[in-house]
Amino acid sequence: MGSSDIDADVVAEGVRVLSAAREQDVPLRLLGGVAVRLRARNGLPAALQRTYGDLDFVTERRASGPAQKLFRELGYEPHVSFNALNSKERLLFFDHEHDRQVDVFVGAFRMCHEVPLEGRIEVDETSIPLAELLLTKLQVIELNEKDVRDAIAVLHDRELGDEDGETVNAGRIARLCCDDWGLWRTITRNLEACRQQAGAYGDDLAGVATRFSELEGRIEAEPKSRAWRLRAKIGERKRWYDLPEERA
Repeated sequence: MGSSDIDADVVAEGVRVLSAAREQDVPLRLLGGVAVRLRARNGLPAALQRTYGDLDFVTERRASGPAQKLFRELGYEPHVSFNALNSKERLLFFDHEHDRQVDVFVGAFRMCHEVPLEGRIEVDETSIPLAELLLTKLQVIELNEKDVRDAIAVLHDRELGDEDGETVNAGRIARLCCDDWGLWRTITRNLEACRQQAGAYGDDLAGVATRFSELEGRIEAEPKSRAWRLRAKIGERKRWYDLPEERA
């Protein structure tokens, strides 16, 4: 196969890759904006729709090798040196014809913060669970407009709960935040920012602000780990996040 087999429509291409992974029994799930689009229960309201540039996936540590083989067969060019050095954490592939990059995270999502995904990939057949999908959008230290829009999209037409599936597992989010002070600091700050901006996307989306508040309440009510309490004593005197370019 060559790059001509890659669909020009990035959302359709995400579906194609997932279908091929399923056929080859490679544990692969979407994250990023395309995942948000595909998990939208009744489609996205016009105010939350946007264009998508690249594709982002996650696979399990045991499947790094099969995932690399899959993407080569699907017409993608691997970043050979990067993948050789980082295959236990992250893989890069290119679709030069459509000027797109594919990131494949291995075992966890790692950018400004680490969101563990081992044992969570099989929860849904399309994407990582909604709880972690929301966290990947809120873990950005410098939140931008598309992250806010996608975070609102995840919570739009959804309820908070304590299970995965069609609800956003607030218990999972709270536990992860209360084990990691740095993650807690960034997530709670960004929840507040999203709450304040939700109404800007239209009166019909203003109600999402309540869910951001409810989620922050769940996080604050969750018992904090000893490691969290120790790190909290240091607070913002020490940097609590990574910069993505430092991980590249």
